[in-house]
Amino acid sequence: MLKEELEVLETEIRKRVEPECHRKISKIRERILNLWRSGVIKSNHSIIEFVLGCYLISKGYDVEVEVGLSDGLVCDIYASNSGRVLVVEVETGFVPPEHALDPVNYRFARELSKIARYSKYADEFGIAVPPYHILQIPSIILKPAPKRTIEECKRLKTLLDLYYKNPPISIEDLKKARLDVIYVVTVDESSVIEFRPVDYIKMTMPLIKMMNNDMKL
Repeated sequence: MLKEELEVLETEIRKRVEPECHRKISKIRERILNLWRSGVIKSNHSIIEFVLGCYLISKGYDVEVEVGLSDGLVCDIYASNSGRVLVVEVETGFVPPEHALDPVNYRFARELSKIARYSKYADEFGIAVPPYHILQIPSIILKPAPKRTIEECKRLKTLLDLYYKNPPISIEDLKKARLDVIYVVTVDESSVIEFRPVDYIKMTMPLIKMMNNDMKL
């Protein structure tokens, strides 16, 4: 049960953080449990939210989970510190059955859509993943907005429109989209490692290329 799993995690995490963090951690646990009981969120996703939320609290952030940003758009983690807002989306790598034959394109479109939709609501935007899921990040995201061409954005929009039409993602959103940080969350150890996107891509790209070469028939 999620209740017992969160209690085990909280007990372990409390040993590593300052006492002033404990109340904030308990508040997040209760919020997640209430949402889970209501069927709003799933347990594997929720546990990653909890571990990352505790980590951000230990870094001085005030943290909330499942916060509405606009009509129909709810972020997984909303954290603030010294007047700056950090929004984080958790991606577990799940692929629904209807995309069994296009999982890579589906994940690419999903992750890019999250960056484009959510980053405009924060001073910093991040994605959190478990270590067994490799993010599909387009190289355009590493470019400053002024250096992104309309042609590049149109190509990405063509792919996104295959998966996300309501509401569609605009060229302007793609032009301004940004990813500031990637969190790799290992639930087994209740640990978090931060990566700059450029470092994450350098680390994972050789593995992606190797897998693609091995899988060619």
